[in-house]
Amino acid sequence: MLLVVTLTLFPLLYLTLELPKRIINDAIGAGADQVTVYGYQMGQITFLMVLCGLFLLAVFAHGIMKMRINTMKGVLAERLLRRFRYTLIARILRFPAPYFERTSQGELVSMVTSESEPMGGLMGDAVAQPVLQAGQMLTILGFLFFQSFAFGIAACALIPLQAWIIPKMQKQINQLNKKRVVQIRALAAEIGEGAAGASALRTNGGWRYRMAMISDRLGRLYAIRFEIFQKKFFMKFTNNFITQLTPFFFFSLGGYLAIKGEITVGALVAALAAYKDLSSPWKELLAYYNQSQDMSLRWDTITERFAPTGMIDTTLFDTDPGEIPALIGDITLSGISVRDEEGNSVLEDLNVAFPAASTIAITAPSDEDRRALAELLTREVMPSSGTLSIAGQDITKMHQATIATRIGHATSRPVMFMGSFGDNVMMPLKFQPIDPPAATDGHQETLRAGNSSDMLEAEWLNPQGAGVDDPAQLSDWWLQLITGMGSGDALFRRGLDQKFDPNTHPELAARLVDLRPRVTAALDAAGLSQHAWRFNPSEYNPALPVADNLLYATPRTPITADVLATQTDFMDLLASLNLEDDLLQLAVDTVDMLRQIFGSDGTDHPLFRKLGFEVTAYEDASALITKFRDAKTLDTREKAQLLAVPFVISAEKIGPAFPDEIVARVLDMRREHGPALQASMKDLFTPLVDDQPVAGLSVMENALFGKVSDGSGSRGDDLRRTVADVLQDADLNGLVLALIFDLPIPRGGANVPAMFAEPLAVSRATIKRPHVLILDSVLSSYDAQAQSNIHANLRAVLPETTIICLAPSFADITSFDLHFEMKQGRLSTDDAQIDDAADSTVSADLARKLRAIEQTDLFSGLDRKQLRLLAFGARWYSAEPGDYVFHKNDDPTDGAYLVIQGEADLLLPKKDGDDTLIATSGPGKLIGELGLIRNEPRALDMRAKTDLTCLRIGAEEFLAVVENDASTAYKLLQVVAGYVSN
Repeated sequence: MLLVVTLTLFPLLYLTLELPKRIINDAIGAGADQVTVYGYQMGQITFLMVLCGLFLLAVFAHGIMKMRINTMKGVLAERLLRRFRYTLIARILRFPAPYFERTSQGELVSMVTSESEPMGGLMGDAVAQPVLQAGQMLTILGFLFFQSFAFGIAACALIPLQAWIIPKMQKQINQLNKKRVVQIRALAAEIGEGAAGASALRTNGGWRYRMAMISDRLGRLYAIRFEIFQKKFFMKFTNNFITQLTPFFFFSLGGYLAIKGEITVGALVAALAAYKDLSSPWKELLAYYNQSQDMSLRWDTITERFAPTGMIDTTLFDTDPGEIPALIGDITLSGISVRDEEGNSVLEDLNVAFPAASTIAITAPSDEDRRALAELLTREVMPSSGTLSIAGQDITKMHQATIATRIGHATSRPVMFMGSFGDNVMMPLKFQPIDPPAATDGHQETLRAGNSSDMLEAEWLNPQGAGVDDPAQLSDWWLQLITGMGSGDALFRRGLDQKFDPNTHPELAARLVDLRPRVTAALDAAGLSQHAWRFNPSEYNPALPVADNLLYATPRTPITADVLATQTDFMDLLASLNLEDDLLQLAVDTVDMLRQIFGSDGTDHPLFRKLGFEVTAYEDASALITKFRDAKTLDTREKAQLLAVPFVISAEKIGPAFPDEIVARVLDMRREHGPALQASMKDLFTPLVDDQPVAGLSVMENALFGKVSDGSGSRGDDLRRTVADVLQDADLNGLVLALIFDLPIPRGGANVPAMFAEPLAVSRATIKRPHVLILDSVLSSYDAQAQSNIHANLRAVLPETTIICLAPSFADITSFDLHFEMKQGRLSTDDAQIDDAADSTVSADLARKLRAIEQTDLFSGLDRKQLRLLAFGARWYSAEPGDYVFHKNDDPTDGAYLVIQGEADLLLPKKDGDDTLIATSGPGKLIGELGLIRNEPRALDMRAKTDLTCLRIGAEEFLAVVENDASTAYKLLQVVAGYVSN
């Protein structure tokens, strides 16, 4: 369609060129008052007006068509850009997991957003721009040839020269642009590194060297850009000069022909005007060529990053999976090996079978081993050799929908997405829309752009994915899971602090109101009533802000100066009741009191942060004190900034310094004007009524009809437990836990406590009733009892599921059907040892060193890369009985000795008499490490007691590990502490 519309433009363009010539020659230059046009007579003036009208109509139609073409190009560009971005994002979802470890997420985001943005314009131009501009050029050239063959030759004579020289120059500029992009990315990396290490640069005096490095990088950028400028503007000069040579030929040659009478002046004027229009499409074509060359480089850069090896096959990801097969059966690993991108072994020769519906414990001290095995079982990594089958089906050939539906995976550090707790838990049950609504215009546009055909407005939650029929049963199933994993009580107590809307949770709100007398009685019986500030219309509540006490109501949303400034009814009421000055004075007194306590620069104090008062709001209010006391007029915004103070500060937060006169003044104003003030703020505040729920208060506060005193200390915890017991006895567990579903999760799950994150991970993995469940160190923040009970509890609710539990250690393995140990990427059962046979090959020798080092307590927690580096630098050392490995006062730089086989005595030499035996060290012990750390001579002799085999770890390698691995440094501290205690 775009091409068809583009082709209709050329006849109109020709008319805009032809008609001016006709106007000059046939109308203005007519020799008589009457003009014959196609056999008809008309006046010269009439003919002139007709031609001018036709010219205006042609120009208007040409402009309309050009506008339409540009609009269609823009639509096409946006659709193709939208399709391109969607394709890139879809490919990210098929990336192999290890690819994200070596690829910056920020780099991917930048490519999808900012780097792909310029490509949209070229995508729209790719179809129409060459046709449009080339067509305009041919139309104009055809017109010139019709006027004079010489004009046509003159107009196109230099075009081949431009077409040859300009691309060559542009190619050089493109290469420089490529270098510029490399330097900019390097600069961005250095800026990020400097920002992250700013403290270290200041502390260690490295900022001047760092700034010199930045300056050098900026200098390289400057040199490249300077060269680009030179070549770019020289190219423009050359192009413009060649372009201006053609008018020279027109003026000289055309003028000569006009003087000789071979062409008319009108034809010459029309030819000059046509050539002026010719330069524009020619420049556009050159610009299009230059842009396409630049975009070609950008395209290669982006597509290269979005086509890593090991991507999930699109037929296993985007196609219709059909019926999802069951995976109830044995899990068999036959000769499985996994290697990383560098060819290093991650998992090696795994041959094991996990029986169906069994509970399996795998002890793996290394985080890397646990992660690698979990990723293998969820097909996040592909085996380099061997086969992995589940219920007889090869996992490498499974559709991704089968894995997503039948396999659950939970870790102690789950990935969370912005939304609510419930959105994250129910993710597995939103695999596809179950009730698509009628298609809309927006949906049709989505399909034209090649994006997802699934509508976001559809109903996505499918309770049948969890084996239940409706949302109510789904909620019961989640509560059963939460209870089963042992985190129900902790989440319930946290749910008591959740605020809720009574209109959204009417049953909970009504039950809490009914339970208020029982809560009061329980607190009285326990002697805890004095630790709660109950709401009383005749008393000032120290736990409420000043304004809440004044209104005897609580806000539904936080009240800020911006919010107050929009409450004109409230502000006008304050003025009409003569309360404005009193409240402003109250705010000034409060701010003045805070200034006396914290000063102008004490806003970073923890006690100030505890007030919940925004620093900017405090500074704005402080700046207005002098203006208020000088009786200067405050505008509405300034009044709102002062009045926002009483909406935040409570007497309890201030403590004894809170003036009694403020309490008295607030109570007086409440008694006189409370109802009117409440009515003016009814949209933002909920009145405190003892037989009604209160929006803006938590579950605990609604049950109390009050607030827990901040100064109650441990008695406050007793109070909370008492209230929790009352609510649990009333069977409110389900209603309170349902509030957890509404808990907002920030982007990336930032600052979400582990007590929420870990149950979320297990819930998300189990809510779909998986046939295979992989638990990697889950509930690590919970107590040992909860961790040990989760496996048996989940077995009870998931009887057909094969549960694989990965952890650094297990307190009790008797509840498991099978137990395996994983070290250095190898699995063994309790009664089988990992093969440690020596081999003469280099790789086998390195593997032997790796296994020997990993089996020591000190280095067992090191990641695989650190272990490989340590093993690569280690050297075998053998000694016969009686041989000395080192002597007292020897230099320690030869390294530390890790005993692999045999025993060695550590002796304190004596000048007179036998040496004193200090200790005897056996396999797994590291000797000589203290000398390396302190850089002091050996304190003892080391002598082989039996045939001795050691690994000598060089000083540089050992210290590098200690400096870069916190867990190893901590274990070393424990060893040193043991030396001191002994």
